[in-house]
Amino acid sequence: MSRLTVRPAAHGVVVLTLDAPDRRNALDLPTMQDLVARLRAADGDDEVRAIVLTGADPAFCAGLDLAAVSAGELVLEEVESLDADPWKTLQELSTPTIAAVNGPAVTGGLELALCCDLAVASPQARFADTHARVGIHPSGGLSVLLPRFVGLRTALGMSLTGRFVAADEALALGLVNAVVEHDELLRTALSLGEAIGETDPVVVRTLLQTYRQLSGVPLADALAQERRRGRSLTVDAEAVERRRAAVIERGRRQL
Repeated sequence: MSRLTVRPAAHGVVVLTLDAPDRRNALDLPTMQDLVARLRAADGDDEVRAIVLTGADPAFCAGLDLAAVSAGELVLEEVESLDADPWKTLQELSTPTIAAVNGPAVTGGLELALCCDLAVASPQARFADTHARVGIHPSGGLSVLLPRFVGLRTALGMSLTGRFVAADEALALGLVNAVVEHDELLRTALSLGEAIGETDPVVVRTLLQTYRQLSGVPLADALAQERRRGRSLTVDAEAVERRRAAVIERGRRQL
């Protein structure tokens, strides 16, 4: 049975909560399949402008349910063929995703946070890669994404030792966008989602593709591809004019 709860879209933001606090929101096969299905459903809904992923306290996600792996109920080689790969799915969405990291994000849970487009954390959040300690090689993107966020040396240090990184250090490393009080975490994530909802959806979708696909591409090639994409989008002058006053007013409030 899936341990995932869904808060329907309000102001364009859907909240998906891993809800197995008794096992620190570890992922079993039904939950992984449900998470993939819910992510895709939200992505296909034009009313949804952002997706928030969080966990039921006290943890964000402890990664794979190792009891299920040990019992043969979760076979890693079959995850993708069973439509149960939330990490790959997160990387394929055209809707921005926000990880609201409310507690420890470990191994596969860390990978979920890495695969989200934005991440906010509470002071109770901690991050660790324990793949080497468990004896499972990463397959959810960790060895590619972690060094992009924190640098190769720091990523290797985390992976080879399994050390935990506290929320403040995660912020300093660039692993999360912000650290906020625990009781403000979900509200902050929702506010980010609502802010995304105020932007142009076509440009947002294209920006996500551009950022994802050009990471790691040689600079000259990346710049050329960005120019091609930017020029291929038709500028709707009327839409720009409608947004202009709001953009100017928002800028004034920031100055």
